[in-house]
Amino acid sequence: MAIGLHDSDFKNPVVRWIDQRMPVFTLMQKEYGSFPTPRNFNYFWNFGALAMVNLMIMIATGVFLAMHYTPHTAYAFDSVDRIMRDVNFGWLIRYVHMNGAHMFFIVVFIHIWRGMYYGSYKAPRELLWILGVIIFLLMMATAFMGYVLPWGQMSFWGATVITNLFSAFPIVGDWIVSLLWGGFSVDNPTLNRFFALHYLLPFLIVGVVFLHVVALHITGSNNPLGVEPKGPKDTLPFHPYYTAKDSFGLVIYFIVFAALVFFAPNILGHAENNIPADPLVTPPHIVPEWYFLAFYAILRAVPDKLGGVLLMFGAIAVLFVLPWLDRSPVRSMRFRPMARIAFLLWTVSFFVLTYCGAMPADEPYVTISRFATAYYFAYFLVILPLLGRLEKPLPLPESISRAVLGGGGGPLPAGAAAKPMEKA
Repeated sequence: MAIGLHDSDFKNPVVRWIDQRMPVFTLMQKEYGSFPTPRNFNYFWNFGALAMVNLMIMIATGVFLAMHYTPHTAYAFDSVDRIMRDVNFGWLIRYVHMNGAHMFFIVVFIHIWRGMYYGSYKAPRELLWILGVIIFLLMMATAFMGYVLPWGQMSFWGATVITNLFSAFPIVGDWIVSLLWGGFSVDNPTLNRFFALHYLLPFLIVGVVFLHVVALHITGSNNPLGVEPKGPKDTLPFHPYYTAKDSFGLVIYFIVFAALVFFAPNILGHAENNIPADPLVTPPHIVPEWYFLAFYAILRAVPDKLGGVLLMFGAIAVLFVLPWLDRSPVRSMRFRPMARIAFLLWTVSFFVLTYCGAMPADEPYVTISRFATAYYFAYFLVILPLLGRLEKPLPLPESISRAVLGGGGGPLPAGAAAKPMEKA
């Protein structure tokens, strides 16, 4: 073999010729073929792969939509109407893109919930978790800007309300708002900026996802037991076992996605957004998309504007420090009965906030939002730190293989759980 060529083991001559000069197939085989993964993954571990597929769908459909969209306040609404009526399969591309955003957030919310329940944010995966939260923030920014682009009533007024929130910050607030608007109000410069950023940010998300996957493959995956693999008996090669499992999950996902696109494409949208934007007519009830409602409820729960904005952003910022707030040596909530109850109550509080965010800013919804907001932050800042010190976890299985193949395996004392984590 010539000097400088990679020693490829692939038998296909074309694949081997490429791999010798640029070993991408060897890399794929190492990272997605023989890569050792815990043998006890459940279907919650499908949602990472589903999120990647969803991201690719959003980028592909977004590129085609950008070919026909006109980012101008006088033509944006009509260009979307033209996509729906005149562009070949434009209705399908737009419905896939529009509902893909809803599906993307559903998948990512479940992915985050799984990480919190099974302690995937704990050492040595802190950076992996932080990169995931950054992806979530970029998704929210991308979704907000994309929601403005159709230039309907809810788009315009949603942009007006949300961008005005930054004016609550002292000194720099008005400057940030002017920067976002590109002028003195939400107008054509705003739409142009949002369109440019909405097109750019998904590619930035791809870059952070790449770092997220790199961090995952360095530290390895967590698992439902939260016990580190102790040898080959605890792991399986990613292919064919988890490619088959992910493929099954993908089929179910596409069935749900197709049902949404073909039978109820507008069920998660707002009827007000089918009316062209009119700065002189305010909708009776301005609400964001459903995936922002919990944070919107937190904003409205505080009577002070600056305090509400700080709590709204703090509801996401607290996720960055979650690995250091929860000091329990046990990862999985399966072995932490008190923490599991507290976490399930936190989940209920999030759903309550989502519901209250969709309701008018009246009683009893404001009071309910305040209680739910108080518990949302108390879980992170008070309950988890205290339980990390006071809770006595259940005994952990000796290994993944014994738990999977032996009906639970032999237990380890709860205190011994700290040793594998410190070693990792």
